[in-house]
Amino acid sequence: MPGPARPEARPPVPDTSTRESVPDAPEDQLKRSITGRLLFFYVLGDVLGSGIYVLIGAVAGAVGGAFWIAFAVGVSIATITGLAYAELVTKYPRAAGAALYVNKAFRNKALTFLVTISFLSASFAASGSLASGFAKYFAEVWDLPPALLVTILFVLVLSIVNYIGITESVVVNMLMTFVEVAGLVIIMGIGLWYVVEGNAHFGTLTEFTTEGNEIFAVVAGVALAFFAMTGFENAANVAEETIAPKKTFPRALVGGMVAAGVIYVLVAMTAALTVDIPVLADSDAALLEVVREGIIPVPVGVMTILFACIAMIAITNTTLVSVVTQSRILYGMAREDVVPGVFAKIHPERRSPWVGLVFSFVVVAALLVVGDVIVRAGGEDVVSRLATVTVVFLLFIYALVIVSALKLRGQDESEETFRANTGLLLVGLVGNAVLLAYVVIDDPSSLYWVGGLLAIGVGLFVVEYLFGSRDRPAGRERGEPDPTDDLMKGA
Repeated sequence: MPGPARPEARPPVPDTSTRESVPDAPEDQLKRSITGRLLFFYVLGDVLGSGIYVLIGAVAGAVGGAFWIAFAVGVSIATITGLAYAELVTKYPRAAGAALYVNKAFRNKALTFLVTISFLSASFAASGSLASGFAKYFAEVWDLPPALLVTILFVLVLSIVNYIGITESVVVNMLMTFVEVAGLVIIMGIGLWYVVEGNAHFGTLTEFTTEGNEIFAVVAGVALAFFAMTGFENAANVAEETIAPKKTFPRALVGGMVAAGVIYVLVAMTAALTVDIPVLADSDAALLEVVREGIIPVPVGVMTILFACIAMIAITNTTLVSVVTQSRILYGMAREDVVPGVFAKIHPERRSPWVGLVFSFVVVAALLVVGDVIVRAGGEDVVSRLATVTVVFLLFIYALVIVSALKLRGQDESEETFRANTGLLLVGLVGNAVLLAYVVIDDPSSLYWVGGLLAIGVGLFVVEYLFGSRDRPAGRERGEPDPTDDLMKGA
């Protein structure tokens, strides 16, 4: 994939990304409509819903009662990575996110293409994992429909919501964030009740159930818990639709991640104090086990149904953001001539990248079907499998984003550009690299799924390479921005 060649110098483009002066965007461009407050909840909701409801049992099983440490370490590494994203977004507030940053830093066609497809693949895998987690909570309310049918319909409905429009999607995201935070507040409230009654044994919070080295146990837990920290990177892909991104992104991104991290640690402590670790580890819906303990004077059956509904809303929240991200990646890179130009098509009325939405739905549905076949054959649970695949992709991308932030220091900066602490970025780089090595060594079979998803991306690139010249204006080379396209002029 060729790096985008810069057109000849042009006069500076006025900043029109304020609330008062946001013009109507051309029909083939995205509209700036996301405020800083909406973006904060977008990040908070995406991070919170992605793993605490789905994988907390697996993390507890890997570490023991001290599994809250894994969440704390994971949040720290992810937040440091978020600082790199915040710095780069203030320089390049455009769709395409990590792929754009790596391309600007290295100008390497193959590497940029790999990052693009890796991020897209991670989003596909995450959607599949979350949809499967949704089906498990759904079964607590109504276990008649087949899980596969529930997951596919779930992704289809979210694709339709995103088709309606980005503003509607983000508002729905914010409303669901309130609900999912309420669910976690219920869990923390149960824990507080338990402590006040004098039943808590705080020694549990320092116990490790592993027979080996405790440090390796924590690393294993962080590798699993890291899926719960992902989601913040999705925010970079709505940069073109954010009002005043240079001001709003750093505060909304880092603020959302820190808030999510505090909640994660408190919820993990509550689960460890109130439920036996083996019970958490064996549960498909681990946070429901806290409710089933009957600690508060409310009928357990009522609380179980209520919390299952809250959990489904939380998972829906994160999956919705993944659906948004997939179509925006395809949109952004179609404009860079990396994938077929059809993915850059915007619906004239809804202003959403509808072709990317349709394609993304088909891929995620295929992953769910394949995963269901494997489970029926006695294979690994779809949730854990696709979560691991997501982490492999994202750890690779995160490390490259940090390197890109360091490499691009001194370029395209202004007084408004956010700059992350260099020492923290280096710590984050090492943390991502160590976790990536551990995951691959511990579960080499995940690379088969990684390879399959990458093959989809390679297929898209081949199609663009062979036929892309047919929809490229005369006189413009592959990867060169259209001089009349405001999206490629920056913000």
